[in-house]
Amino acid sequence: MDERQEIEQLRRELEQANYDYYVLDNPTLSDYDFDHKMRRLEELEAVHPELVTPDSPTQRVGGKAAEGFREVVHEVPLESLQDVFDFAELREFAQRVREGVEGSVEFDVEPKVDGLSMALEYRDGVFVRGATRGDGRVGEDVTENLRTIKSIPMRLPEPLPHLIVRGEVYMPKAVFEQLNAERELRGEALFANPRNAAAGSMRQLDPKVAAERKLDMVVFNIQKAEGRSFTTHTETLEYLERQHFRVIPHTLCQAEGQIEERIRAIGDGREKFPYDIDGAVVKLNNLADRELLGSTAKFPRWAAAYKYPPEQKPSKVLDIVVQVGRTGVLTPKAVVEPVRLAGTTVTNATLHNQDFISEKDIRIGDTVLVQKAGEIIPEIVGVVQELRPEGTVPYHLPDRCPVCGAPVVRDEDGAHIRCTGAECPAQLLRHLVHFASRDAMDIEGLGPAVVESLVNAGMVKIPSDLYHLDGEAVAELDRMGKKSAENLLSAIEKSKGNDLSRLIFAFGIRQVGQKAGKVLAVHFRTLDALMAATEEELTQIPDIGAITAANVVSWLHSEQGRHLVEELRKVGVNLESTEAPVGTQLAGKTFVLTGALERFTREEAGAKIEALGGKVSGSVSKKTSFVVAGEAAGSKLRKAQELGIPVLSEEEFLHLLADCEAGAE
Repeated sequence: MDERQEIEQLRRELEQANYDYYVLDNPTLSDYDFDHKMRRLEELEAVHPELVTPDSPTQRVGGKAAEGFREVVHEVPLESLQDVFDFAELREFAQRVREGVEGSVEFDVEPKVDGLSMALEYRDGVFVRGATRGDGRVGEDVTENLRTIKSIPMRLPEPLPHLIVRGEVYMPKAVFEQLNAERELRGEALFANPRNAAAGSMRQLDPKVAAERKLDMVVFNIQKAEGRSFTTHTETLEYLERQHFRVIPHTLCQAEGQIEERIRAIGDGREKFPYDIDGAVVKLNNLADRELLGSTAKFPRWAAAYKYPPEQKPSKVLDIVVQVGRTGVLTPKAVVEPVRLAGTTVTNATLHNQDFISEKDIRIGDTVLVQKAGEIIPEIVGVVQELRPEGTVPYHLPDRCPVCGAPVVRDEDGAHIRCTGAECPAQLLRHLVHFASRDAMDIEGLGPAVVESLVNAGMVKIPSDLYHLDGEAVAELDRMGKKSAENLLSAIEKSKGNDLSRLIFAFGIRQVGQKAGKVLAVHFRTLDALMAATEEELTQIPDIGAITAANVVSWLHSEQGRHLVEELRKVGVNLESTEAPVGTQLAGKTFVLTGALERFTREEAGAKIEALGGKVSGSVSKKTSFVVAGEAAGSKLRKAQELGIPVLSEEEFLHLLADCEAGAE
């Protein structure tokens, strides 16, 4: 077998393994064998780059980060559906369909996936493009992100000249829960629901980020099939299954009673689906009859979407408990008498924040109406005032953290109340992950999984405990070993010598980012000098506002903050700044970097600008002073030209830096 044949065979084996695992849920290759074959294919393609094709398994996450998404005009519009909200409206829809066609009528009933509608395009059996629905006629090209979804076949068994398939990209519920847990650990904003998470993932300009989100896709329609004809919708779905797509579950029904029974069954079993659903879709099965009925200006006449009403039931508030999240936010939760909603038993309901409680005047002892928001999170809709018992009192969140006793503060936007404790156990995981992150103390190997292992083993209770770790005990942790433990302890020891700016950022003080940490370190030179500063002194420093100054003083003067600083001092962590003072030559100037630079990475170029007092922005606006354009500059360059903003080549940028540095001497 020559290498060309081996490449083709490896591709077939790997694609079949992907199909077996991600679509059929029936793995046929071990992880070891799959990885071994993938590595061999990568080696062969590296030797023969002329044989690399877009449908190769190695290209699923191979695209470069884009600066924007190109528009795609859909050859066949991706229509939306008419909503019906009760069975009476559904019967009216079915009757209109029966009156518009001759003979017996069959309907296909499917769950309505709450995801992101997409069109997949294949030429000669090879996936060539994928686009969002957009407004139905014009969407966005997200091909590279779609390549990362393992259940989407890159090459089809039957290579039609041109095939367009429609489906729904979704984030599996289990993946959504894991993603939000990780985002909470890092102190990032949580996604509201799996649909928002899927949409946000598809909007990532870097396919590698999209790949980490572990999206999936289910298909439900053929938009176009050149070289193939079908008579019914069910035929098209069976064909798509043979082409290795994950296909929507579907049931044929005739009488309205059968349709309603199937819709109820889908609703009752919604918890069993790996994706969220927000209804059921009822479609005419005969394709010729669909053509006969056609569409209105908005919807096809042959399909409707039954939307499930949110189920509401009364329950009694037995207690209100307060949880402290990993970001320090105090979240009140109502403990309610058990009530059955959307297929599950509910015993707790979110109360969001103090404003929500006050607005609805929710009290312990109240009878309330409970529903599942978005069919996921139980929430209280309102209070049944006439059933309120005597003696109830309005509820207010505590003024001290229920976990560590530190004072709480209200966010600037007024939405949340947050613990200020620097050593609060509830926030320990997030504090440690942030403390060790690349832009903070940069402790290589100390990621979220290792942090969690250390905390669970009781080895670390505050960040300074990292510098007391025992190598032998660390080596005993799951997935560590002697060498990994040695490397970790070496990285921790190395972090002691970091500049003060990194430590200030690592503290996790609210409103104090990487840049503010550097500004404070350069200005005060030592942590002791910063701790002695007043709010008024801090606000005199450029880029340090009143809120940031108040947060810094409050944190450094708190009992827990002072304790942590002293513990870090004892273990020898550097508390001084060695960074050169920030220049002023580019003060007031904002730069945008676009394209590939030869002499710098974007981070290095940005550091040069900031060292001279300038700012770096990620987007072009009228406030932009200069755009630095490297190779393959895209939409940012075009926008700069449209706004008349000066554009610098890399050579011109180098001259500007040299002039500024010369002027500083």
